[in-house]
Amino acid sequence: MVYNFNLGIGWASSGVEYAQSYRANLLRRAGIPARFVFTDMFPTENIEHMTKNIGFLDEEVIWLYSYFTDVKTSPVTFTLKDLEATMAESDYTFSRDGKTCRYNFRENGRFYMVYMVDETSDLVHRVEIVSNGCLIRKDYYTYCKVFSEYYAPLDGKAHMYGRSFFNEDGSIAYEQVIDDEQMFFRFDDAILYSKADFVGYMVKRLRLTADDVVIIDRTTGIGQAILENCGPARVGIVVHADHFSEGSTDDEYILWNNYYEYSFSQTDKIDFYITATDAQNQLMRQQFKKYCGKEPNVVTIPVGSLDELKYPDKPRKKHSIITASRLAAEKHCDWIVEAVVKAKAQVPDISLDIYGKGGDEGKLKSLINRLGCQDYVRLMGQQQLDRVYIGYDAYVAASQSEGFGLTLLEAVGSGLPIIGFDVRYGNQTFIDDGRNGYKIPITDEMDQKEKIDLLAKNIVKMFTADDMEAFSKHSYEKARGYLTEEVVKRWIKLLKKEK
Repeated sequence: MVYNFNLGIGWASSGVEYAQSYRANLLRRAGIPARFVFTDMFPTENIEHMTKNIGFLDEEVIWLYSYFTDVKTSPVTFTLKDLEATMAESDYTFSRDGKTCRYNFRENGRFYMVYMVDETSDLVHRVEIVSNGCLIRKDYYTYCKVFSEYYAPLDGKAHMYGRSFFNEDGSIAYEQVIDDEQMFFRFDDAILYSKADFVGYMVKRLRLTADDVVIIDRTTGIGQAILENCGPARVGIVVHADHFSEGSTDDEYILWNNYYEYSFSQTDKIDFYITATDAQNQLMRQQFKKYCGKEPNVVTIPVGSLDELKYPDKPRKKHSIITASRLAAEKHCDWIVEAVVKAKAQVPDISLDIYGKGGDEGKLKSLINRLGCQDYVRLMGQQQLDRVYIGYDAYVAASQSEGFGLTLLEAVGSGLPIIGFDVRYGNQTFIDDGRNGYKIPITDEMDQKEKIDLLAKNIVKMFTADDMEAFSKHSYEKARGYLTEEVVKRWIKLLKKEK
């Protein structure tokens, strides 16, 4: 079994979660059983809805907090009728407003505030129980009650002091006791005094053997606990981003990215590191040898693959640009918006569609309104993009750091030319300058305006002076090396032991 460890997941997931989703599909194709372990707490969402949203199968997902119960990863199927069957009192009034329902009980000054999965269904995600104006409990459901949180008033606010996690039959599997920043987990056979101990206890309970493999996608807060309890299993670390700080590195000293610093210090316990590109693989090897005198096993496996190359069945929309990413400051989607507005003076029919969700969505909406470009710049939200890229003429990226770039892979797989900055590693992997797009040289001394101007200049150049058909053809040629059957072979070579 291959166990893949991560922290959290969300509706606007990062490239790490999408990389795991691609990996899940590849391992299925390779016939290698795998599980994906998420160790964060998810009180506001059912984890199954988020993992299913990006392609995980329910049986592949392990949530740390339900691992010690017999409750399975499942969509919400618990209904209002099921909830009513648990109520001791039948004398109540009921009202609903969109995703929230309320049960008012005539006695004891109590009410239930019920949060539904959506505005129209009768599926219950959680119930908040209020008595005499004080929140006393929250119950969370999938097909049964998964866990409860307990509250008491403190300094005029509801203070959570514990959780109980349940088995399917309603019995308590274990408890979490919370005292401000301190917590402990209470089992029949153990008391665990930290989250790290909790993770380690779970890993120990897996009873891993030499036939198992542990792949860690994020080590923060969990790496040491996994290494201390994984026994004879092989351990690998996936390097998803640039692994060092160039500005803080000289001939004598290297500053590793703090997300990887711990795992890089444990080379004697790590069987392999995985990079997504050959360029990063080679650089890591050189740096380990130079700065640490070590030669760890580093393998290159693209984080994603293409089942097929996608070709449009009708003409692409001329001078249309797509970009797709988490809407976060480091992706610089605002730069692309401003560059497209600048380019419009020379490319009147230009358009830009931005796909994704994230914290910067509000800022982007405000920018689009301020620039008055609503007619040709649109926020498209989170969508399945499989058949979307082929409708566009080009892809533009403004990130100044990209470990691989799944959207870049998907773009070349649909024959799109790409414009982006000449930065490690994704743009350098997928853009051949002047053949299927442009890698724009930048320096730390450049300000934001200069970078936006360069984006606009290259957009105009591509749309007015280049052979777009030749650029598209070269993108398809680059994409062939990332077809699924080729990437599956790499996973099989790494994970399957020779008999």
